[in-house]
Amino acid sequence: MRQNSFKRDRDPNAEPPEFVNKVVHINRCAKVVKGGRRFSFSALVVSGDQKGRVGIGLGKAKEVPEAIRKGSERSEKSLMRVPLKGTTIPHDVVGQADGGHVILRPASEGTGVIAGGGVRDVLEAVGIKNVLSKSLGSNTPGAMVNATLDALRKLRSAEQIQRIKEAAPAA
Repeated sequence: MRQNSFKRDRDPNAEPPEFVNKVVHINRCAKVVKGGRRFSFSALVVSGDQKGRVGIGLGKAKEVPEAIRKGSERSEKSLMRVPLKGTTIPHDVVGQADGGHVILRPASEGTGVIAGGGVRDVLEAVGIKNVLSKSLGSNTPGAMVNATLDALRKLRSAEQIQRIKEAAPAA
């Protein structure tokens, strides 16, 4: 009998993977041909390092694993940096994309990620631990993910706001 059968054969000193990949949605598409139906798949994938960087990618292929792999590669190429304030975001922000609208608000320590679906996946991939969110309008996964990314792009740290104020001429 093997001991610790629930543990895999892993090196305890090995580093964790650089990026966390989360599959938000898999879509199946059917094309009707002479012999029947041909299926293809698209996978919406969010990647992040949980230290303030996140990206999204859409992979399409004839098989699901290949679509996920392509989506992961594309999401890792499209990374953007997000300013964080501890484990939350610096200020309230609203993002919109297509028909989806997402409101993000900072939350106190211990609140957790109050979000659903694609919004939660994006926020967890960034590394945000405490945030409140509300999604309005379209609830399609692509719209929610893109609206969340739009909101995160609008975030500014206190230092960035201070530089903007100093650079603006006094009227």
